[in-house]
Amino acid sequence: MTLTCHKIHCKMVFATLAFLEEKNAKRNPFGCWQVAAGAKEVSIFGAASELFTQKNINCSIDESFQRFDQILKAARAASISVRGYVSCVLGCPYEGKISPVKVAEVSKRMYSMGCYEISLGDTIGVGTPRAMKDMLSAVMQEVPLTALAVHCHDTYGQALANTLMALQMGVSVVDSSVAGLGGCPYAQGASGNLATEDLVYMLEGLGIHTGVNFQKLLEAGTFICQALNRKTSSKVAQATCKL
Repeated sequence: MTLTCHKIHCKMVFATLAFLEEKNAKRNPFGCWQVAAGAKEVSIFGAASELFTQKNINCSIDESFQRFDQILKAARAASISVRGYVSCVLGCPYEGKISPVKVAEVSKRMYSMGCYEISLGDTIGVGTPRAMKDMLSAVMQEVPLTALAVHCHDTYGQALANTLMALQMGVSVVDSSVAGLGGCPYAQGASGNLATEDLVYMLEGLGIHTGVNFQKLLEAGTFICQALNRKTSSKVAQATCKL
């Protein structure tokens, strides 16, 4: 198995078409300064939880898809790719456990609208490998495996184990963040994402080629942690860099 990083992809995140609007629409058909700056891809964020959707983007799940439809149409007109994110796939800070069937339903709707890939997010990091397996089994019945990615937060220290389960089930796209940065303002206590350093260390140990320069990755983590005056959340960085 090969998981190679060919280049850096910068994605712009939108919840409503209002974020895309610009006074001079003639100059920029897609209507946003981000695209004028060279963005080739945008992202939309939904959720498998009704209450989380209300907290995060101030609308219902059905209303969120009405917004997403506008964004997808504008993106297609400008030949811009759209990636869809589904939050709270393994648990919600407001509703608790989320049904895999609900995750599959929301994922299918996003994919059917035209998102080229669906990233399944354990927003509050409560999932376990068994929960990941059950959820992915349901989603894979509705969305092609090649169009799925996982996005695991590490609140309970399960992000690496959950990611390994996803890889064993055939998922080949994994979201992560240097030094484990991240979190969610509407999920109190949620930690950052799976640390890229830890992910790459595991993948290399499994014989999976990533194309990532591991030393440079560690240096990037050191740099950002120093800039933010915070400690890294990466276990590998802690062991090797003593941050």
